[in-house]
Amino acid sequence: MIPLELDIVADLASGQLDRAGWTDEITGVQVDSRRIDEGDLFLALGDGADYRKHAFARGAAATLVPDDPFAALAAVAGAVRDRSDARFVAITGSMGKTSTKDILAAICASQARTVAAERSFNNEIGVPLTVCRVGPDTEICILELSMRGFGQIAELCAFTRPHIGVITNIAPVHLEKVGNLEGVVRAKRELIDALPPGGTAVVPASFDVGRTDVDVVRIDEDVHLESFKPPLLHTSIGTAEVNFSAQHLAVNAVIAFATARALGLEIPERIDVTFAEWRNQELPLRGGGLLINDAWNANPISMRAALEHLRSLAAGCRRIAVLGEMAELGDYSDEAHREVARAVDEIGVDVLIAVGEHARIYGGRSVANADEAISLLREELMPGDCVLVKGARVLGLERVAEALAGVAA
Repeated sequence: MIPLELDIVADLASGQLDRAGWTDEITGVQVDSRRIDEGDLFLALGDGADYRKHAFARGAAATLVPDDPFAALAAVAGAVRDRSDARFVAITGSMGKTSTKDILAAICASQARTVAAERSFNNEIGVPLTVCRVGPDTEICILELSMRGFGQIAELCAFTRPHIGVITNIAPVHLEKVGNLEGVVRAKRELIDALPPGGTAVVPASFDVGRTDVDVVRIDEDVHLESFKPPLLHTSIGTAEVNFSAQHLAVNAVIAFATARALGLEIPERIDVTFAEWRNQELPLRGGGLLINDAWNANPISMRAALEHLRSLAAGCRRIAVLGEMAELGDYSDEAHREVARAVDEIGVDVLIAVGEHARIYGGRSVANADEAISLLREELMPGDCVLVKGARVLGLERVAEALAGVAA
């Protein structure tokens, strides 16, 4: 992190600031005392004030119990951003944000000193923590911005001030707070509105940018996928050998390629991507089987894509799908679950375990929660089976995937 003097921190964020006494600056920010390195500021959220002694024991330069935690994080991150010469990329969209970020980070890291969001550090806590990892020599910072309602993306952009804004796609996801698809567009446009004159917007072909003072790169129009026969990915601006096989990841890669070009980077001949946990993980099972752990979250479009990926990977093996209900879909929820049921019928699986009340419509064998799914899966699993695990984050279906660790190859 670009060092900040503690006197500046005190001016930026009101609250109780306690100093270790051996330094007058901070060189990092953490909200988890277990992650403290020497010189960090421990910014206490919730009951975090109880862990200040632990933070000092690990070498914290100071602890802060802020009056307004989110405002304090934003203010400190904003001060780091003000002192940075790095180029900032912000990625949002209804789906594929994290995977696109992971692919772009893999491209950038081989060519520039890069900081990228961990896992899904994409909200009012995670975004400032990512910015606070930017050092004096950082050249590129890749942020992921979530949207739970109007104004959230604008608030995140206010202190991150991205040069490049990426919208992966628009879909009827997270409708509880924005009402409908038009609301999703309006919320995502907050990123484009925040770009500086001369900035770059990487957007779907049909997205109305509404600005003439930014460069616009349209996916499937200016840049498009030509073919994907794993491991070779061919696009209109470059070809690379990649370490993933899902078709929907190829689409995300096209977006990442376009963004890399906007940054002035080359498309490497080989790209090895480390995806965030519980996303697109392919793990071998005993007897030649395979686990697709995509348990982070779900919507009708991503469910269909995951089922198609299961079909393509199974190659004649028995297919088991553990599919959970979906959340945050508002009035669209019933129709969304019917869409998944239709996808299951069209694509087909050999064994279906539906998790949650709303998932009953999928068919198959219905269970209430992840624990019941684990018990049923243990009864059903045979050597050589290919298993997909996917559902709403609230269900914690990663536990189902983790339970299969005992039968990993």
